[in-house]
Amino acid sequence: MRGVPFVILYLLGSLVSKAVAQGVDSLKVFTIDEYMMQIAVHHPVAKGANQLSEQARQEITLARGSFDPVAASKFYKKEFKGKDYYTLWDNVLKVPLWIGELKAGYERNVGANVNAENITPSEGLNYVGISVPIVQGLLIDERRATLQLARQAQELQEAERAKIINKLLFDAAKAYWDWAYSYRRWQQLQESYQLAVVRWQGIKERVEQGDLAAIDAVEAETEALNRLALLKQAQVESKNAALMASNFMWGENNTPLEIPESVRPSLEGTQIEPVTSEELQQLVASAQENHPDIAKLQVKLRQLDIERRFSQNKLLPKLNLEYNLIGPRGTIGGRWLEDTYMTNNYKMGASFSFPLFLREERAKLQITRLKINATNFQISQTSRENQNQLQAAYNERQQLEEQIVLQEQIIANASRLLAGELQRFEIGESSVFLVNTREATLLNQQIKLYELRAKYGKAKYQLQWAAGNLAPER
Repeated sequence: MRGVPFVILYLLGSLVSKAVAQGVDSLKVFTIDEYMMQIAVHHPVAKGANQLSEQARQEITLARGSFDPVAASKFYKKEFKGKDYYTLWDNVLKVPLWIGELKAGYERNVGANVNAENITPSEGLNYVGISVPIVQGLLIDERRATLQLARQAQELQEAERAKIINKLLFDAAKAYWDWAYSYRRWQQLQESYQLAVVRWQGIKERVEQGDLAAIDAVEAETEALNRLALLKQAQVESKNAALMASNFMWGENNTPLEIPESVRPSLEGTQIEPVTSEELQQLVASAQENHPDIAKLQVKLRQLDIERRFSQNKLLPKLNLEYNLIGPRGTIGGRWLEDTYMTNNYKMGASFSFPLFLREERAKLQITRLKINATNFQISQTSRENQNQLQAAYNERQQLEEQIVLQEQIIANASRLLAGELQRFEIGESSVFLVNTREATLLNQQIKLYELRAKYGKAKYQLQWAAGNLAPER
């Protein structure tokens, strides 16, 4: 009695493979979008990067502290052997202005040994006045420069945050697609092994019935064992790839997570989506303005420009004017605004200084200018590198799109060749070796397609990474 036809055995093996695939489909699918969202929210590096913005806001608050009003009081009294030497009491409220400083206070200096110019009436003296820089410090001073630098530092920290998260998400995407490829390869080899086992069992029956030679059973067994060895290796590689992808998985309260075996990756996101030349130009333009590396250098350039203006202002002479209205205690009111009072009860002064050689100031200004030139050179070089990197990522993505289309055609042809070889075998014009060879070729081509799709998934993220667009906006 003739055994089961070889084509029937192949179809039976295919049914077993489909049953295995259905078991795989029952697992929970973990897509790339879900994976990336988990990382962006819970990864410690992402959390640390998000704190950079808060740190920058606190630095601005710190810089604004130099504009906070200050209340101060000083009291000194000396009495020796019944003699009252002096009683000095000064209370002042200083309010820093954008330019200069507003000051109001009360002082009482009495006693036998008080300097004559500091003596006040017994009831004390009120005063209110203003101090204003006329030349150096009029347009910019240290307080304003510090605040402006802190504001730029906030943008710098935002760019640094985007750079860190951009790199984190790209590394995570690569780990995910490595896992997706390894898993698909394992599943493909598992289906192939099941098919080889079914074929081996069928051929053994046909050998026992005398329909095939014994060497055919050896050939079928060897092929099944070979695929089993590949399957074991692929299983380990898939588990290791899942562990590498788990490195980026974190839960709440900084709890590390591992991807469970009940979860499988998805190839969703590897479908071909061509990028037009217009879209590429938009990515290039966006990278020139918004790429974290460029943004950091632009902020650095603005900070250096603030330092340049401050250093340039240092070349000017210092000329400060101060004017205070004074009056006995209880003189707070409209009387201070009377013309006769303002011209008879006041204290004013001026201070002037100017370095004769200005060597320190000129050197600082020149150093800052050199730093500005160096930063402009760095911006040009970084911009060119980013543009070329973006173009290279685009070229690779296009090339993978073409390869995927070709690979699908190769698989279709390999499937037809396998079907033809099965028919030839049934009429006695082929061998188990040739059938196994055709089937192994189809298997390798299918695995290569998974590899290309995983590479294409990486290429999509590489293009966005090169453009600096992976980090989510806040």
